[in-house]
Amino acid sequence: MTDPILELQGVTAAYDSTPILREVDLSVQSGEIVGVMGKNGVGKTTLMKTVIGLLEPVYGTVSYDGTDVTGHDADERARAGIGYIPQGRDVFPKLTVEQNIKMGETVNADSSETLYDEIYDYFPILEERASQQAGTLSGGQQQMLAIARALVSNPDLLLLDEPSEGIQPSIVDQISQDMQTINEELGTTILFVEQNLGVIREMADRCYAMERGEIVDEVGSATLADEDAIAEYLAV
Repeated sequence: MTDPILELQGVTAAYDSTPILREVDLSVQSGEIVGVMGKNGVGKTTLMKTVIGLLEPVYGTVSYDGTDVTGHDADERARAGIGYIPQGRDVFPKLTVEQNIKMGETVNADSSETLYDEIYDYFPILEERASQQAGTLSGGQQQMLAIARALVSNPDLLLLDEPSEGIQPSIVDQISQDMQTINEELGTTILFVEQNLGVIREMADRCYAMERGEIVDEVGSATLADEDAIAEYLAV
C-alpha cells in the first residue's frame, strides 16, 4: 500500500488546557472518501481545524503527502493542496458568487490550473448567479459555493465539515452525489465529518467513529451498509 496522503499519529489537541482530541490516529489514502462520524461535541470540528492548521496539537504529528506539517500554519497547508470547507460555510456575504470562488485560487499554489468550467458543470446554479451577492443565496447554494471555492484550484485533499448542517434534504442528497462525482472524475481525496447517517452511508468508502475526542472504531463499507450498526455512534 502506498503512503497515506494524510496521517495523524497520536494527535492530542486542546483549547486552553481542556483536551478535546485524545491521541487520535487516522490515515487517508489518496483517492479515498473517508468519513468521521459522531455525535455533537465529540471533537469532529476540532479534528478538522487541527488537520488544516487552525489549531496546533499539544502532542502528536500531522503529515500531509509524506511531509510533517504539524508546525505549518493553515495558509501553508492550503498552498500545499488542502482545500477546507468549514462548518457553517463561511462565504463572504457581500462579495459576489464569482468573487467568492476567486478567493479559492490561493489554494494549491503549485497548480496553475483552475477548474471554473468543472465547478460550473457540477453547480450550474453558481454560474447562473455569478454576479449575485453570496449572502442572498440559500443555505444549500452557499454550501455549493463554499465547495466550489475550495475546489477551484484543484486541491489534492478536500476537508468537509458537516456538509449537511442546516440544508434541506434534497440539496443534501445532491451535494453527496456531487462529492462522489468530484472524487471519481478529478481524483480528489475527501475527508469529511458528519452526523447525518444518510450522508455517511452515501459518501464514505470507510469511516472512523469518534466518542469523547477519541477514535473508537473504524468502519468498513460492509458495516456502513448496516444502518443499525452505525446508528449507535450517532444516537443522542
